[in-house]
Amino acid sequence: MKAKRFITNTACHILLAVLSVIWVLPILYVVLTSFREESGSYKSYIWPRGFTLNNYTNLFHGNSNIDFPRWFMNTLIIAIFSTILSAFFVLCVSYVMSRLRFKMRKTFMNIALVLGMFPGFMSMIAVYYILKGLGLLETGVLKQVALVLVYSGGAGLGFYMAKGFFDTIPRTIDEAAYIDGATKWDTFIRITIPLSKPIITYTLITTFMAPWVDYIFARVIMGEERPYYTIAIGLWTMLEQEFVEYYYTQFYAGCVIISIPIAILFLLTQKCYVEGISGAVKG
Repeated sequence: MKAKRFITNTACHILLAVLSVIWVLPILYVVLTSFREESGSYKSYIWPRGFTLNNYTNLFHGNSNIDFPRWFMNTLIIAIFSTILSAFFVLCVSYVMSRLRFKMRKTFMNIALVLGMFPGFMSMIAVYYILKGLGLLETGVLKQVALVLVYSGGAGLGFYMAKGFFDTIPRTIDEAAYIDGATKWDTFIRITIPLSKPIITYTLITTFMAPWVDYIFARVIMGEERPYYTIAIGLWTMLEQEFVEYYYTQFYAGCVIISIPIAILFLLTQKCYVEGISGAVKG
C-alpha cells in the first residue's frame, strides 16, 4: 500500500510539474519578448540576445498611430464606470431574487440561466443597430458611453453568484430591521451591504475584467475612431501588417503593463475574493 501510494503521489507531482511548465512558459515568453532588444516579429529563438527597457519607455511616447497612454486611460475610464454600474445592477437584482417572493420569479431565474448560456457576441449586431438608432455612434465620446451601457446593461442577468451569497445571510436580521422601522432599501444599504464585502469584491473584480480585456464589442462599436480605442483594440493595432515589425516587442510590453493592475487588484482583494466564492457556493 505504501509503495502504491508513493507511486501515485510521484505521478501526481510529475503531472503537476509538467502542467506548471506548460502554464508558465507562455507567460515567460511574453515577459522575455517585452524586454527583447532585437526588433521584428519572428525569431527562431526564445531567449533574447539582448535586453532593453526601450520597449516600455517607447510605449508612452505617443504618436498619431500608436497612442498607448490615451488608450490605457480610455480603457480605465470605461472600466471604472462600467464596474460601478454593473456592480449596482448585480447587487440589486441578486438581493431582490434572494429576499423577495413575487409572481414569475422562478420563471425569470430560469430565463436568466438560459440566456447566460449564450455568448454575448451573438447579440452584437442587434446591439450595434440599437445604439446606432439611439444616436450613440456619432462621436468617439458617445461611443465610449455606448460601451459603458453595453458592458453594464446585461450585468443584472449574472446575479446567481451574488444571490447565493445573500441566501447565506439570515433573514432574521432583515426582520429585526423591519421591526425597528427600516425599509427594504434601508436594510439593503445599511445592513446587507456591510455584511457582503466578499461578494461585493468578487463582483467588482469580475465586472472590471470584462471591459478591461474585451475586444469584440469594443472593436465593433468603436470602428475607426483610433483616438478612442480601448487597450485591447490598441494592442491588436500594433500587430497589423504595417506596424508589426516595429511594434512587435512593444506589443508584449503593453501586455505586461495591462496585466499589472489586474494582478495588483487580485492580490489586494484575494482574501475577500475567495470568501465571496465559497459563500456563494455554500448558498
